[in-house]
Amino acid sequence: MLNNICKTLREYHMVSPGETVVCCVSGGADSMAMLFALYLLAKKLDIQVSAAHFNHGLRGEESDRDAAFVRDFCRGYSIPLYEKKQQVTPGKKGLEAACREARYAFFHTLPGKIATAHTADDNAETLLLHLIRGTGLKGLGGITPVNGGIIRPMLMTTREQVLAFLQEYHIPYVEDSTNRTDDFLRNRLRHHVMPLLRQENPRLPENLSAAAQRLRRDEAVLDKISREEATCEVERLRKLEPAIRCRVLGRLLEGWGVREPAAEHIAALEALVFSPNPSARVSFPNGVTVRRCYGALQKAEDSPPLAPCAVTCPGRTETDEITITCCPAQEAWKEMHRFTVQPQGQLILRCRQPGDEITLPGGTKTLKKLWIDKKIPASLRNRIPVLADDAGVVAVWGIGPNRKRLADAGVEIRWEAKHKETEGDSNGEQHSGSAHQPGPD
Repeated sequence: MLNNICKTLREYHMVSPGETVVCCVSGGADSMAMLFALYLLAKKLDIQVSAAHFNHGLRGEESDRDAAFVRDFCRGYSIPLYEKKQQVTPGKKGLEAACREARYAFFHTLPGKIATAHTADDNAETLLLHLIRGTGLKGLGGITPVNGGIIRPMLMTTREQVLAFLQEYHIPYVEDSTNRTDDFLRNRLRHHVMPLLRQENPRLPENLSAAAQRLRRDEAVLDKISREEATCEVERLRKLEPAIRCRVLGRLLEGWGVREPAAEHIAALEALVFSPNPSARVSFPNGVTVRRCYGALQKAEDSPPLAPCAVTCPGRTETDEITITCCPAQEAWKEMHRFTVQPQGQLILRCRQPGDEITLPGGTKTLKKLWIDKKIPASLRNRIPVLADDAGVVAVWGIGPNRKRLADAGVEIRWEAKHKETEGDSNGEQHSGSAHQPGPD
């Protein structure tokens, strides 16, 4: 077992001379074997070894017994020990996840590398668990040997080797009574499934653990390629190899808030990529909706509609985004942001409404049709300011005045963005940092 641990430490570059390794010790067989093995190897590896024990307080006297056992053992071998007792309550993810989060939060406060006693058997069980629940290649990689400051030096060591090591060195350990129950799926696998599989092949843990290692390497290569090919563009996604495309889509979902996307989530997003509907959408956990929008995938985040605002005429009106100035007209203006009209009733600055239409040099269109032609995302359409009165649309921000409403005399209206505008393209468009401005027809 000592040779296995040394090999694992070297292969994954887990520790360097002079470093401190904090062993997470529950008092059970695996963690006691790891602690004592690293204690024996400390001089050879030129490392400092300490221990950490977290008491969840879930098993009453038994939990306190485990803590006292670890304390006495460390005292006997002069191993520094960090302890914490915390009553853990179930969170949204359940008691097991809450305990793990509390435990690791404590471990991460400690100085040095954190070593956990996951074995080849644990790795095999994890791989089977992921298969049962449904997983991709990443899940088939099993337990990661190194994860940031966390190392797992026992991943090449079987539970059988652990027990033999403990017996050889006469190292005591305690048993957690919850490990004997079938309350958890992992326990049921350990008690009933793994023994049957071992009858077929006694080297099952080593074989599954080795397979997981190979799959992790393949996953690393595919992950690197998927980072390089990352895109939201539908046409580019369609051209990717399926294996790469699935990883790119999974990465997109994670970025949009879908934690650990399952295979069916990635398949649903892939179906969206190949959907003939250019505005299709699909919903995912955590309230995430993704839609196709003019050749790209995007997270649907509909902006709240622009609140209506009465425009003072004559006078000056300010909103969060634009300033409107109305004054008696001295001449007939026909510019995008300066025009002369004869208002019919109260001028209102508002968002689009059903049936709104505008006449432009190319003809009359509804605003809905205009937004589609301009390929303005649906999430932005209710934020584009529309100046209207009792007779309908007077002008649209970024489009210009309604040609039907232009007049030689009446009221001169000027509206401008409150934020600094940048130069537009060659046709004279301007684009504000605060409002989407499609160009005029």
